[in-house]
Amino acid sequence: MKNAKIICFALSIFFASINNTHAQFGGLKDKLLKVGTAQGAKALGVDKFLKQPGAITTSFEDVNREGEMMPDFKATLKAQPLYLLPKNPEGGYLLCEGLYEMTNKSYCLMAGTFAPAKGDGYMFAPVLGSKEEVVIAIIKSAEKHSEVEQHDIQALLWTIIARTRFANYNGQVKVTAMKLLSPQQITMLEGGALGVLPFDVMQKAKDQLPSGIRAVFEAENNIRQLVSSGNYTYADMEKYAIVAGMAPPRADVPSGIWTKHPDGYYLRYFPSGYSVTKVQVYVPKELVVSGTKLVYDAAGDIACPANTGSQRLAQTNEPLNPNYSVKLVTVCNPK
Repeated sequence: MKNAKIICFALSIFFASINNTHAQFGGLKDKLLKVGTAQGAKALGVDKFLKQPGAITTSFEDVNREGEMMPDFKATLKAQPLYLLPKNPEGGYLLCEGLYEMTNKSYCLMAGTFAPAKGDGYMFAPVLGSKEEVVIAIIKSAEKHSEVEQHDIQALLWTIIARTRFANYNGQVKVTAMKLLSPQQITMLEGGALGVLPFDVMQKAKDQLPSGIRAVFEAENNIRQLVSSGNYTYADMEKYAIVAGMAPPRADVPSGIWTKHPDGYYLRYFPSGYSVTKVQVYVPKELVVSGTKLVYDAAGDIACPANTGSQRLAQTNEPLNPNYSVKLVTVCNPK
């Protein structure tokens, strides 16, 4: 009975927060509809919305390239299944000496960009941005909810990346959010969120943006519009999130390049589209001998493309088609 009262109290705070936010910003759309000039848009604070940090801001500038290694690094070693390593209570893999790999679920975290293409170089970077906590929470929660489809999780992540107000959530993304997030985490979706911007205001706003990110801004607005309507399919959302064609690769960052992780081990990524990534992890012997406790927890990792026109890929601890009948060749006793 006591727990029930606590839950009811938390939910009352949650819905009160949403109502208060709606009262503060619900009239913005009507005001924006009357805007006829860029000066008018600026007077209503649209420029402030444009300057707000993105939900996820990770870019290739956040990649620490110190200690990077070219694709032929440790090329003679044979990789063992990463998913056979023991896990800690949080779901991360306890690392041992050697080379490991896993093909896992991954998620696009940047709408309005190109899907990964053969030859693209991807390197490790942390999840950063105003919604980093919520995004990581979704990926961690998904590990415990195998019944939730990967497409539904991806649609929810696109909705969050598009900075959609939770008050405007409709359809399956709302169901998925309420399954994977706590009431407190859901309230975090309101902060820094945007409503659907009308066509005229979108055009004015795009004039204030650098050409490189106009497509992203427009894709995010289209996603907000879809979610608010409640009448959409995954294919509808994907059409705006994924740009047809491919971005040209950067010659200085080849496919298969290794990033030296802050904890001292190395990792690299081989995406197959945006929903599947093969990750390889190499752990030097000297790290293990030193007694350093090493954990690979992909929920806070992004495979970041060197080409800014390609998609950032959130990584997971969830292997695809694992073969648990295979045994590790090396004896693994992580400390």
